[in-house]
Amino acid sequence: MSSVVLRNGTVLTMDGRAPLVDHDLLVVDDRIAAIGPRLEVPEGTVEVDATNGIVMPGMIDTHRHMWQTAMRGYGADWTLTQYFVWYYLEWGKVFRPQDIHAGNLLGAAEALDAGVTTTVDWSHGLQTTEHADAAVDALQAVPGRFVLAYGNIQDSPATWTGTPEFRDFVSRRITGDDMLGFQLAFDVTGDPSFPEKAAFEVARELGVPVTTHAGVWGATNDDGIRLMYDNGFMTPQSIYVHAATLSADSYHRIAATGGSISVSTESEQSAGQGYPPTWAIREHGIPVSLSMDTSVWWSGDLFSAMRTTLGADRSREHMAAHSKNDTVTHSSLRAQQVVEWATMGGARALGRADDLGSLEVGKKADVVLLRNENSPAMFPILNPYGHVAFQAQRSDVDTVIVDGRIVKRDHKLVGVDLDSIRTQVSGTVDHLRAQLGEEAWAKGMNPDVPESKVLDNPYTYTEYRGDTRTSV
Repeated sequence: MSSVVLRNGTVLTMDGRAPLVDHDLLVVDDRIAAIGPRLEVPEGTVEVDATNGIVMPGMIDTHRHMWQTAMRGYGADWTLTQYFVWYYLEWGKVFRPQDIHAGNLLGAAEALDAGVTTTVDWSHGLQTTEHADAAVDALQAVPGRFVLAYGNIQDSPATWTGTPEFRDFVSRRITGDDMLGFQLAFDVTGDPSFPEKAAFEVARELGVPVTTHAGVWGATNDDGIRLMYDNGFMTPQSIYVHAATLSADSYHRIAATGGSISVSTESEQSAGQGYPPTWAIREHGIPVSLSMDTSVWWSGDLFSAMRTTLGADRSREHMAAHSKNDTVTHSSLRAQQVVEWATMGGARALGRADDLGSLEVGKKADVVLLRNENSPAMFPILNPYGHVAFQAQRSDVDTVIVDGRIVKRDHKLVGVDLDSIRTQVSGTVDHLRAQLGEEAWAKGMNPDVPESKVLDNPYTYTEYRGDTRTSV
């Protein structure tokens, strides 16, 4: 038996209780064993001082393209069009299995460092099962909890899900391990012939969810939602990412079938998937989780996701009031709600609300301590939800526990070889620069809007074009 106790912290249980001040949290093996003041603990228990800190559930990111992390910041000035052209049409195909591995290692370490204990790896760069094996190898080399959302933007979903190699991969690598979940990740172009139907049937046969970019230029729009609904493929396990430009009809269908929406506010604000839709989602009663999308553009933590989500929602509310010469007297979206979306929201989306997302006796011990005695921004803690959402950042993550195991302590990752990851990432960067050439590599960071290949959707397996945009 192993045990850890966090002493004298402000505990955010996220189970409906008010914050518990000056409380301890005891972990025994992989479970939360007790929460209370001045707990008696087993002999040999590791003691962590949580005084002046906030103890909260591990955060859950429901949509992160981890394979792109080795290109951190490269696309800072991209539009969504340029992202599609770079990865889908031009250079995504030059990523080798070892490049997927390097990106996943870095993305996994980045997530843990920021207190994200469960991450959905929206891995749509898996051109071969060798790439998929490399992705899983990396996830299992880092002591976090992950969900592989298997995808391949270089091929039709119906094709890659129908190969013997894919079935072999699933039988070899997806074994029911509690630390590695599985989804299928693909978009629905809206083509009336519904070429993605066979992939949905594979997901149904395997008993796994489908996650899809929804309400996005070139991805699952209202036509795609209707195709999914009419064919019976919208389920409570379905996760719709972004969902920012959908009609009320699509929101009704998502709500009626019990699905959830993963909001990536930094992405929606910058790339142009539509205004972050939290106001509309709340109106339709659809469950919400948060995600950060990709480090090729944005930050890799959910602190940024929480504060940008609050800012976007409140900004829209203020602008709507100003347009009527009115003012807002009460904020509709509160700090506690976005902290809940970052924790229990993710657990519900993944079907893990019974054992993840909140701090309750008997649940899995995925726990984060925010504490930084060297930071003037970490005191006083008056409104702990507001502090998490607006004041804290990754440098304040003192301790992270995943499945009962300490994976970060005293602000340093434990059991993660950053020097080795740095070496592998450097190899990927060198490979990509060599493939592109220095001129294209430099231009990629400062791209022009291309004169061609600006398509209604970036997928090449269908000639379908919608009626709202045409090829240039």
